[in-house]
Amino acid sequence: MLDILSDGFRVAREKFTGKATLTEENINEAIGEIRKSLLEADVEYGVAKDFLSKVKSEALGQTVQVRAGSGSERVRVTPADHFVQICKKELEALMGEPDASIRFAVNRPTTIMMVGLQGSGKTTTTGKLANYLMTKFKRKPLLVAADVYRPAAVEQLRVLGRKLEIPVFHVDGAKPQEICEKSIQKAFELGCDVVLLDTAGRLTIDSELMQELDDIKALAKPDNIFFVCDAMMGQDAVTTAKSFNDRLDISGVVMTKLDGDTRGGAALSIRRVTGKPLKFLGMGEDLARLEEFRPEGLASRILGMGDVIGLMEDFERVHTGDKEAEMLKMLEGQFNFKDFYNQLSMIQQMGSLKDIMAKLPMQGMLPKEANLDDRELVKVKAMIDSMTEQERVNPAVFNDNRIRRIAKGSGTKPNDVHDVIKRFKSMRQMMGMMGKGFGGMLGKIPGMGGLGQLNNMRKMAQNMMSQGGLPGGMGGMGDLFGGGLGAATPKKVDREKLKKMRKAAKDARKKNRR
Repeated sequence: MLDILSDGFRVAREKFTGKATLTEENINEAIGEIRKSLLEADVEYGVAKDFLSKVKSEALGQTVQVRAGSGSERVRVTPADHFVQICKKELEALMGEPDASIRFAVNRPTTIMMVGLQGSGKTTTTGKLANYLMTKFKRKPLLVAADVYRPAAVEQLRVLGRKLEIPVFHVDGAKPQEICEKSIQKAFELGCDVVLLDTAGRLTIDSELMQELDDIKALAKPDNIFFVCDAMMGQDAVTTAKSFNDRLDISGVVMTKLDGDTRGGAALSIRRVTGKPLKFLGMGEDLARLEEFRPEGLASRILGMGDVIGLMEDFERVHTGDKEAEMLKMLEGQFNFKDFYNQLSMIQQMGSLKDIMAKLPMQGMLPKEANLDDRELVKVKAMIDSMTEQERVNPAVFNDNRIRRIAKGSGTKPNDVHDVIKRFKSMRQMMGMMGKGFGGMLGKIPGMGGLGQLNNMRKMAQNMMSQGGLPGGMGGMGDLFGGGLGAATPKKVDREKLKKMRKAAKDARKKNRR
C-alpha cells in the first residue's frame, strides 16, 4: 500500500544523511525525489506542484533546533526530522480536516445514495456502510437494490443482507427511480431508520447514467450522496469524482482498494480537486473493514512512521475482554501458546499482515522485500490446535516425540514445529525485554510517554539490529509469519576464515599468558 509514495519520501529523507543544516541545495535534492514519486503515484499535477512549493517554502525558512523536549524526554533532532515533520504537516493540510460525518434526518429514515462507476466496489461498500451504521450508531438499515443492469447485482446485495441479518428491498421489473422512491415507504413499514440506495454504475460516465441519478436524487431526496471510487484508477478516480460532484453535489467520497494500490495518488488529490472530503476507506472484502479516513494516519504511513492510532482502532474493533491485562501480560513476556493463539485469531480479524505491519512505527527496520504470508497464520494455528493443554500452557515440556506428534496432527514437518516453538520463545523474551526497556510505556497510553519513550524505542531497536537483529530475529516473528520480516539476509559465512581467526585469537591469548 502506497509503496511508491513511501519510497519517494524515504529517499528524500536520506538526502539529509550527514547534513547539519537545511540548505537550498539539499532541500532541492529531496524535493526532486518527492516530485518523482508524487507524479509516479498519479497525484494530480497541479496538486503536486502546489504541495512541493509549500514544503520548499516552509523548509527554507526553518530554523533547525538540534534538541527537542526537556529533561528525560529531551531528544536529538536532525534536519531530516525537521523536513519530514514539514512534509507531514503539508500532507495533512492537503488532505484536509478529518470528516467522517453523516447527516442524519429527524423523524424520518435517513437516506444515503451510493453512486460510482461499475467495478468500483459500490455494492460491497454499501454493505460495509450498513455494518458501520449498525455497529457505531446502533441504526437499523434497509438495503435497496436499485442496480437492475449488472447481472447478479441484486443477488449480491441480498447475500450481504443475509450476512448482516438486515432486510433488502427490490421490485422485480421496476425502474431504479421507482425502486428508490418506494423504498422510503418500505423503511417506515419495517421500522428501519436508514435507507441505503445501491444505484447502478456504468463502465464510463454517460448522459443516460447521470440523468437516472438525477431522477433518483429528485425522487428520494437523499440526505447524503457518497461517491465510491477505486483507488487503483489513479487520476481517473479524481476526474470521475469531480464529474459526479459537478452534477450531483456529493457529500463525500469512499475510496476502495487503497490497500491493494502501490500508488495512492487519488487519496492525496481528491479533496483539493473536488472540494469534498474523503470520508471512508474500504479495505479488503470483510464487511467490518470500513475505516474512517484520518489524514494524519495516512500521512504517517506514507512517511514510514506507521499509524498507531489506526492500529489501536483495529484492535478495539476486534478485541473483547480485559485489554489492559492482556496487553501487560504480552509486554511482560508472560504469555503462553493459548494466549498466542488468541492473538493470532485477533490478527486475522484485524486484516492482512501487510496492512497491520504498515501501521507499526518501525518501518525503517523492515526490509523492502519483506514477504508477509497470511497463510502462515493458519499453519501456526493448526500446530497449536494439535498441542495438548499442558504444552500450550508450558512450552518447556516440548521434546522430540511431542514435536513429531504435533507435526503429524497439523500436517506440517517436525522442523516447522521446532522452529515455531523456538521463535515463540524468542518472541516472548523480546516482549519481556521491551516491557522493561520502555519503563512502563503502556501505562502512559494515550501519549505513550512522549518523545523520550519513542527515542528509547528507537535506540533499543537500533541496538538490537546492530547485534544481528531482534531476539529470535524479528526474524523471529518474521519467520513465524512466512519469513522475510526480519533483518536483511545474512552474509554468507566463510568458515575457514573464521576458523583461522579463532586460532589466531587463541594463540594470542596463550602468548599473553606466558
